[in-house]
Amino acid sequence: MTLPMTLPPLTLYLAAPRGFCAGVDRAIKIVELALQKWGAPVYVRHEIVHNKFVVDDLRAKGAVFVEELDEVPGDRPVIFSAHGVPKAVPAEAARREMIAVDATCPLVTKVHIEASRHHEGGLQMVMIGHAGHPETVGTMGQLPPGEVLLVETAEDVAALQVRDPAKLAYITQTTLSVDDTAGIVAALQARFPAIIGPAKEDICYATTNRQAAVKAIAGRIDALLVIGAPNSSNSKRLVEVGRAAGCGYAQLVQRATEIDWRALEGIGAVGVTAGASAPELLVDEVVDAFRARFDVTVERVETAVETVEFKVPRILREAV
Repeated sequence: MTLPMTLPPLTLYLAAPRGFCAGVDRAIKIVELALQKWGAPVYVRHEIVHNKFVVDDLRAKGAVFVEELDEVPGDRPVIFSAHGVPKAVPAEAARREMIAVDATCPLVTKVHIEASRHHEGGLQMVMIGHAGHPETVGTMGQLPPGEVLLVETAEDVAALQVRDPAKLAYITQTTLSVDDTAGIVAALQARFPAIIGPAKEDICYATTNRQAAVKAIAGRIDALLVIGAPNSSNSKRLVEVGRAAGCGYAQLVQRATEIDWRALEGIGAVGVTAGASAPELLVDEVVDAFRARFDVTVERVETAVETVEFKVPRILREAV
């Protein structure tokens, strides 16, 4: 007679908040409502959010993802991604008389407005962000060339060539590491004492909350799994935050199939979180994968309750 195999015990600490934020939820809803209103295909400039599962699901429903506006037929609607776009993009869509729907996260739009306001006041902008990221490209594209200087690290601050040290303001990408950004801001303020910062920090509530939740579980776990895409800035920052908080092993995975089980052999506690563009069903998939291999106890660690909601654009409200 074969005795049933005893699974090793494991505690899963589920960080909360995790997963979809209000801006991502709104952006996905915009694509779904646009398909409902105008039918397929609806074109989306850039991935609506950085998550392959979400993008593939919307593609199956009739969304077509492109990188540039000239790939969009003039008779079909186009949606701008949650990361925001340079000012020239909606201007070109208007020139072509296209139906365009802006799915830019309202918290990114807030940064765009800040930059424009400071520019109108005669200030040159310094942006803390990641070169090439769509949000950074979109924000820098709100102003004429040379009016926004990009820094990625505190070391970059020393090399800045500014027009007038007395007429500067800074803004940040919304998905950065809170701790790393604080160091860069300190370097800016030390070199340019007159520099003006945002009235309310640009790093969004969801990024801040997810990083705080990872810090809350880091001391209890042997490993951290962050569910998110490799091109998702906020997801990659969660891995970095976990490591900085003392978690010796932290891995970014898109799906449960990417988990490196050999690296988890012999451990007793794993933390699980998800980036702001990762749906909860991917978290469920990871939990189920652990249940198949371990005798799992799940503990939920909640550090904040999120109640933020953003309305979809007026042009789509009648389709709700």
